[in-house]
Parts: sequence; C-alpha cells; structure tokens
Amino acid sequence: MKAYNKINEAVLVSLQAIVGEKNVVTDADKLVTYSQDEVTDSRYQHLPEAAVFPETAEQVAEIIKLANRELIPVTPRGAGTGLAAGAAPIYGGIVLGLEKMNKILEVNAENMYMVVEAGVKTQDVQTAAKEAGLLYAGDPSSGDNCFIGGNIATNAGGNKAIKYGTTRQQVYAIEIVTPTGEITELGGLLNKSTSGYSLEQLVIGSEGTLGIITKATLKLIPLPQYKMDLLAVFPDAEAAIDTVFKLLKAGVDPTSLEYMDNGAVKICARYLKESLPHQQDGNYLIITIETNDEDALDDKAVQIDEICNANGAIATLVPDSKKIWAARKAFGDAVREESYIHSSEDMVVPVKHLPHAMKEIAAICAKHSAVGRTVAHAGDGNIHLNILQGDIPAEAWPTKIDEILEELLAFTYRIGGKMSGEHGIGSKRAKWMHKFADPVQLKMMQAIKKAVDPNLILNPGTVFLME
Repeated sequence: MKAYNKINEAVLVSLQAIVGEKNVVTDADKLVTYSQDEVTDSRYQHLPEAAVFPETAEQVAEIIKLANRELIPVTPRGAGTGLAAGAAPIYGGIVLGLEKMNKILEVNAENMYMVVEAGVKTQDVQTAAKEAGLLYAGDPSSGDNCFIGGNIATNAGGNKAIKYGTTRQQVYAIEIVTPTGEITELGGLLNKSTSGYSLEQLVIGSEGTLGIITKATLKLIPLPQYKMDLLAVFPDAEAAIDTVFKLLKAGVDPTSLEYMDNGAVKICARYLKESLPHQQDGNYLIITIETNDEDALDDKAVQIDEICNANGAIATLVPDSKKIWAARKAFGDAVREESYIHSSEDMVVPVKHLPHAMKEIAAICAKHSAVGRTVAHAGDGNIHLNILQGDIPAEAWPTKIDEILEELLAFTYRIGGKMSGEHGIGSKRAKWMHKFADPVQLKMMQAIKKAVDPNLILNPGTVFLME
C-alpha cells in the first residue's frame, strides 16, 4: 500500500488559490456525498479530505501538479452514478468534481459532431443532438443523471450498444489532463488514423486512472426516419433468452434488445406505481427497430412477431414505449427500494452462452439463499444481475456476497466472459481482477499505469492494485 500525505493548511490554501474558496469543500457533513457512488456496501465508502470543483482544464492541471508535489491522491468524479465504487476516494485525499465543467461548446450539424465539457449530462447531449436533427447514439440507462465524462471514462454501453457500439465508438477526440498535470488532446476529427498508439482509446474506459477527461468531441449520426418498439412477453426466462440469438441470426438488426426477468418487471412496476403488461407472469424482451423505409420497418416487425411467437411468446405487443422504457431504466432504483443491501453486477458473456449463463446464475443465487434480479443488454451478452440480501443475515452479508461473487466470476471466466461489460471495475472489483484477469495482461496494465502516473496519485485502488 502506497503512503500518501494528508491535506494540511498550506495545501488547502493552495487549492483555494487555484479554484476559489467557494469551490473547495472540507465540511465533513458535506463530504459524505463524495465518499461513494451508487454502491451501497459500506466497505466501498471512504471520506475524502476535500472536494474541489474546478471550472477549467487549466485549474484541473494545477490541482494535479499540486497533488504530485505533495503526494496527495486525487479521485475524479462525475455525477456519482457509477456502480463499481470507481469514484470512491479509497485513500482519502482530494475528490475532484467535474460538475461545474458543464458547457456544450459546439454543435456542428453540418459536419455531424459536438464538443462538450465533461460535466454535461448525457441526456442534455442527446437533446442537443436531436434539436440539430441528429442522434448521439450513446444511451446508458442512467442517462438522465450521468455525465458524458463518466460515460467516456467507463466506456459506458447502454441500450443501443448492440447497433451503435459502446461510448468509445461515439468519440472522435478527448481533451485530458494527464496524471502529471499536462493538458493534451487525444484523437481528432478523423475517420481513421495509424499514427502511433491510439491513446484516446487507451484512456477511454480506464476509469480515471490514466487521465482526467475535461472535454470531448462526439460523433453524431443522422436520425433514423422510422422507429418502433416491440414488447415480446414470455412465460419463462428460458424461452425469452433462447429467442435472443434467433432474432440476431434472422438479421432483424435491432437497435435495442433488452431483457427483464419477471422479478425485475414486478419491482419496476411497483417502484413506478404503474401497471405493466403481464407483470404477474411475464418475462420481457424489449426490441427496438429503426429504418429509413416505412415498409421495411413493418416487414421487420412482422418477422420479429413470427420469431417470438414460434418460440413461445405469450404476446408480442406495440407497447406504450414511454412506460416500458421508464420501467427498464428504473431497474437500479427499484432494486435499491426493494433491498438497500445488494450487489450490482454486470458480467458479459458470449451471446451464444447467454441461455446457459442465465440458468447458472439463477442456480448460484438460489444455492446461497440470495435473491437475484436480472435485466440484460441481451443482444450483446451483458447481464445486469442485482444480488439481494434475501435470507442472508446482515452480519453475514460481506462474507457471503464474496462467496457468491467468486463462484459467479469463476463460472463467467470459464465460459469466456468478463466481470464487467460496462460498469467498470472500480475499487469494488479490483481484488477480483487480481484473481481472474490474465496475469500477463494485468502486468501490462500496471506497467502502463506506473509509466504515466509515476507517483500513483490518480484514482489509486481503482481497476487493480499496485505493489
């Protein structure tokens, strides 16, 4: 464990000189907000010594230079909507919040790109693109609240990743402050480049360990002319999941292909105080299709209906889209309402193994007397499993959840999967990286970290541990 220094009065005065006194918080009651993200396990909650809110990249750079001189850890923070404790200040020090860097700097409709600061809400990016007659394709379920900088830092996936890819496919360039305090732009308004290492792609998904993203140039694409949501309801999870690969193989090219088990449907209906179709007995596939030809859209809808019915669907409906998507996106909040003590996981497996994975996950949870609630970005094999306390005594939970996770991850890696599809490793899963990641790859990642962050001050304890 690396030894870091505490923030003393001189450092505090220096921070205030950089960003202004109003942008430095040291009151313990206020700092509680910055001790965690959405992870509710107290093991991953750590109080910082100060929260600092810069307004420019230059201020970020000065904070990082100060932190290097004084050997003080810095934890970058967006909206705090993460689910892997990636914004939890494991070693105290400074939480560097980007919420005041929240400007949309340019929307270039003619050339189809947008330039934004890191603290812009993803929903605001989507709205600005739509107002320009274009689409920003990134669509995480937390889009109403999360920041674009956090999406980039974790390579967020979301509901449209099956068609448009994850966040890294939506980004032309990023401005970052390096772990030693330099400002640079990685990438550019280019459709291809073979000009040395692809550093922007290395930083994207690195969870704030290789640089602090301060600005991004985002790709925009034309809005599809026609769109339809379909809801296929199945009597059991197996029938629903077995249908996923058949839809993909048939070439219907869905924009979204989302799964909700019946437990998830019920708790989301209860949380929203809404009545959902077949909520008492239905397992959902939510399927979105988009085309630029109305007849082609209808043909795809008929094809989907035939495939789902042939595989045992109770019904295939054109639902109230707003209500159905609200239910899907409310899953995390609904779980927290049902059980504050829970663990949110997002394993990703090869799509061909999805039916087997769903059965095994349910069996492991049942074996340990835990309750599993599952939704999935089914089209790309990304399983969002929330493990609830169930009948496990509170005092036994820390030990028991680790036992469950070890068994789940061992199975996931055995079938060619990974521990996270989009939420990231954070500090919550760092120990599991050391157990399950390829040791050669882990050594490479640690070497890169040490090379660009020699003092190990940027988000230490996240993704993996350093010697």
